[in-house]
Amino acid sequence: MKHIARKRFGQHFLADDAVIDAIVREIAPRAGQAMVEIGPGLAALTQPLVERLGQLTVIELDRDLAARLRQHAQLRVVESDVLKVDFGALARDMGVAKLRIVGNLPYNISSPILFHLLEQVAHVQDQHFMLQKEVVDRMVAAPATADYGRLSVMLQWRYAMENVLHVPPEAFDPPPKVDSAVVRMVPWEQPAAVDVALLSQLVQVAFSQRRKILRNTLGKWLQEKGFAGEFDVQRRAEEVPVAEYVALAQELA
Repeated sequence: MKHIARKRFGQHFLADDAVIDAIVREIAPRAGQAMVEIGPGLAALTQPLVERLGQLTVIELDRDLAARLRQHAQLRVVESDVLKVDFGALARDMGVAKLRIVGNLPYNISSPILFHLLEQVAHVQDQHFMLQKEVVDRMVAAPATADYGRLSVMLQWRYAMENVLHVPPEAFDPPPKVDSAVVRMVPWEQPAAVDVALLSQLVQVAFSQRRKILRNTLGKWLQEKGFAGEFDVQRRAEEVPVAEYVALAQELA
């Protein structure tokens, strides 16, 4: 029986074989690697992955799809909301230190998923995700560009990232109203040690009114914190490189 895509789960199923092959080439799965796929759906990507890996763990929220996936002997199915999954526990269960994570992420909750994984990045070898193109543009954006923002800073502090593939709407069934892209995310081996909650708060304040000079937003916040160090607040938030935000958070801590 044909599965009808569910709007509440943000379901759009990959249906273009050439695009699927291109994504699998970018992921480059090898036999025996510990990989987790988020939102396998109708297994368009799952099938070529498991053929190369031998076995695969999948996280699926949709009860009907999870039941269908369980019929595949080489799949371990975790029926859950990905935001509740402990990837450290998953890695321990699989007998590895780090996981390779892939998926066509639901566009309606892509940012919460990225931040959930950021909290568990110590258990991640690499990540390959299909996302709305404009989200990927924000993730990989350079300072002093319109796309550079909170998402850029928080993720670039922790990952080397690149947009590796453009995916048009017609590659999906049903087609979404937006273009998609595949992003590769590789955690930095030695990231700057920083209080993540403090960095997040600082960056949120900085970009809260991105058209204004930082003196009006972050400057006032820094005064309230009793900050006596050097930081140029005569700039807009988008003009400050990731390393400067991180250094400021370290000084404050």
